[in-house]
Amino acid sequence: MTDSKKTTDPELVDVLPAHRFDEAKLLTWLQANMPDIGDRLEIRQFQGGQSNPTYLLEADSGRYVLRKKPPGKVLPSAHMVEREYKVIRALSEHTDVPVPRTRVLCEDSGIIGTPFYVMDFMPGRVVSHPALRDIDFSERTPVHQAAMDTLAALHSVDVNAIGLGDFGRPDGYVARQVARWSKQYQASRTGEMPAMDKLMAWLPENLPGHDECAIAHGDYRLGNLMLAQDKPEIVAILDWELSTLGHPIADLAYYCLPYHLPRDLVGMRGLVGEDLTALGIPDEQATIERYCQQSGRSGINDWHVFLAFSLFRLAAILQGVYARALQGNASNANALQVGERAHVLAEAGWRIAQQGKQGIES
Repeated sequence: MTDSKKTTDPELVDVLPAHRFDEAKLLTWLQANMPDIGDRLEIRQFQGGQSNPTYLLEADSGRYVLRKKPPGKVLPSAHMVEREYKVIRALSEHTDVPVPRTRVLCEDSGIIGTPFYVMDFMPGRVVSHPALRDIDFSERTPVHQAAMDTLAALHSVDVNAIGLGDFGRPDGYVARQVARWSKQYQASRTGEMPAMDKLMAWLPENLPGHDECAIAHGDYRLGNLMLAQDKPEIVAILDWELSTLGHPIADLAYYCLPYHLPRDLVGMRGLVGEDLTALGIPDEQATIERYCQQSGRSGINDWHVFLAFSLFRLAAILQGVYARALQGNASNANALQVGERAHVLAEAGWRIAQQGKQGIES
């Protein structure tokens, strides 16, 4: 195994102390609900996610992934693993959008302390940084293109035809999200962040002029895309915790955030300051054009609003991670450092909001 391959394997650690549960009780439940599971169950935890704890289950019948809510008190409407299960199951059974096969959902908190679901483990590569240094040069542009092709395919799904017509409200997504994450931010606030206060005032007054409805993933980035082991293709979209019915351009803007964040800040996965041509990856305009081509669009309006909104929302999410870390309840060992970066995102969002349309579009 080459060093490059090692860095693209999902990182596994022993189950973190805060996220341990009764493994024998889980096995008993699985044997009743997945009869072929067998008598052996080995559990390790995936590292790298910031929210819902995720585990690798190794059993006689194969390898599976379990996702559960974090322990303890969580913010209202957050960590809805039941919704993750619903959207992954619908996409798996009715579309060609690449997702793992779901197995079982348990809504009984009495088994391992919170609701959880189990899906198939999929082998593949995960490369979190959009510079894609961990894969061959020749694969880098094709991977970014495949990410756009897959996103366009997701957004083209007829939600009513696959039973997801009730997965969210079909209109007003950005307005609702601004309101939701403003409340979540206020609930997890630990200090002053002037840029967030300014964005909370600016965004409701500058909502996108044109509404659309699609399945919005909510966290669409390279770190949540599983690449095939031997070619630049997407075999699975992961981490559906924030998914709902929403505006598709919000997903695109979120994917493009690295083009507006510094490369030299650990954990930001930014591309500002990188030589994109030398890296062999497309610039923001090429990425947008690929998405538009695959989704049949002639262009995108209010791009700066979607960028500012995406930065605001991610800042609110990271603030929540930070607040949970202070309570000893975050699922990632480095959550404290990650949460502290919320202010960088908020300031970038406010800068884009102030620049307006002219500052972003050529």
